[in-house]
Amino acid sequence: MWSREVVNMLLRGIVETLYMTGVSTLLGYIFGLPMGVLMAVTAEDGIKPNTVLYKVLDAIANIFRSIPFLILLILLIPLMRAVAGKSYGPTAAIVPLVAAAIPFIARMVESSIREVDTGVVEAARSMGAGTSTIITKVLLVEARTSLVLGATIALGTILGYSSMAGIIGAGGLGDIAIRYGYYRYQTDIMLVTVVLLIILVQVFQTSGSKLSTRLDKRK
Repeated sequence: MWSREVVNMLLRGIVETLYMTGVSTLLGYIFGLPMGVLMAVTAEDGIKPNTVLYKVLDAIANIFRSIPFLILLILLIPLMRAVAGKSYGPTAAIVPLVAAAIPFIARMVESSIREVDTGVVEAARSMGAGTSTIITKVLLVEARTSLVLGATIALGTILGYSSMAGIIGAGGLGDIAIRYGYYRYQTDIMLVTVVLLIILVQVFQTSGSKLSTRLDKRK
């Protein structure tokens, strides 16, 4: 169980899992954050209502969030090959992970921004602030605590998705759990990978909670 080969395999699995989770979350926020902001701004009660644009973005988010991740993995295999040159491995798995992360992150960002007190927005407007200023200086700033908590949830969710990606040989702890725990009936190795995944989620959760507490100016 604790041979050098197994230990090295688990360490490599941790690195691959963190790589997939980190890169996918980063790319997810690069695209998902603007999408979420745009949805919050163009909503019926937003600062710049635009029914058509909101409905288009809303439909896109709903469609992608409705597709189970395992099915999304299969659907995006051609795109994985086009981007990474193969349909397996950590880099290839980032493609479906990002596709799943973007609408999820967009929804959380939208929810966080819409929680901002409308009185603060109206105060900024009364002082002559434009739309871009309100978004960057008011909405994102006021929603920062909720956004950080959302990022923590996103990390945990994408970590779980990366484990599911192990079914197509994506690498990481999920791949190890499937190969050794399911196909080879080595329950001990599978249990270790589960414990490691739980520890990673707890680290993300604790770090995110502490950061959000520091950013919360109400405390």
